[in-house]
Amino acid sequence: MEYRDTKFTMERALFGSTDLKINGCVFETGESPVKECRHVTADECLFRNKYPFWYCEDVDLARVTFFETARAGVWYTNRFSMRDSIIEAPKTFRRCSGLSLSNILLPNALETLWNCSDVTLTDVQANGPYFAMGCRNVRVSGLNLTGDYSFDGAADLTITDSRLASKDAFWNTENVTVKDSFITGEYLGWNAKNLTLVGCTIESLQGLCYIDRLVMKDCRLINTTLAFEYSEVEADIRGTVESVFNPKSGSIRADRIRHLVIQKDRIRPELTKIVCGDIEETTNSPEGLW
Repeated sequence: MEYRDTKFTMERALFGSTDLKINGCVFETGESPVKECRHVTADECLFRNKYPFWYCEDVDLARVTFFETARAGVWYTNRFSMRDSIIEAPKTFRRCSGLSLSNILLPNALETLWNCSDVTLTDVQANGPYFAMGCRNVRVSGLNLTGDYSFDGAADLTITDSRLASKDAFWNTENVTVKDSFITGEYLGWNAKNLTLVGCTIESLQGLCYIDRLVMKDCRLINTTLAFEYSEVEADIRGTVESVFNPKSGSIRADRIRHLVIQKDRIRPELTKIVCGDIEETTNSPEGLW
């Protein structure tokens, strides 16, 4: 069934439809307009109503706009692709699988992309806290994200060529690899397992702590203090680290460490190898470094 240049104002306007082609249409009022639909394509459409795509299968959208009122727009939906579009609404994408988002703007990404699986993000800009919480099997490239607590509890996640301004990013994650990216934010990566950072530039206060199997290759830590507390770490760092605090085990290589804080009553220092030709200060107290 094909609809062109049509305005929909009724509740559940296209509920339960199959093989839909929608072009240049406006969904003005009435909740759940495309609920329980299968095999849907839409181009240059506008969505102003709540819950537009719930319990759908095989949806392909291009050049569409979800306005702020189209809240909780895509839930419990499988095999959903969207490109060249704007999503102003919060809480979009919940418990979906097979998501592909390309060239998407999300200026209000509050509680967005939660508990989804098999996700591909390409050239996405998002602003909002708790982005992508609890997601599984995620591939990200060209993400520009502003918003705290991102990727909490995510697993099997790969990020490349991205910029994240996010306090508490990657908490409670498992099997995460970040390459050629910039990350700034306090308390980065706490309670993670298998976190790998390659060719990244990072700024963090008390970041990279309480991690099981942290690997860093060819990374920079700028303005990063009290790093690696109680972490199992294999780190190769270019440049200066402001302060290293009580690493649990492994090895740390750096060009320079300003403050190395080791408390023998808290850790076993012999389990961590520090390779650095320029350690400005070795101390047993973090006082003044917080």
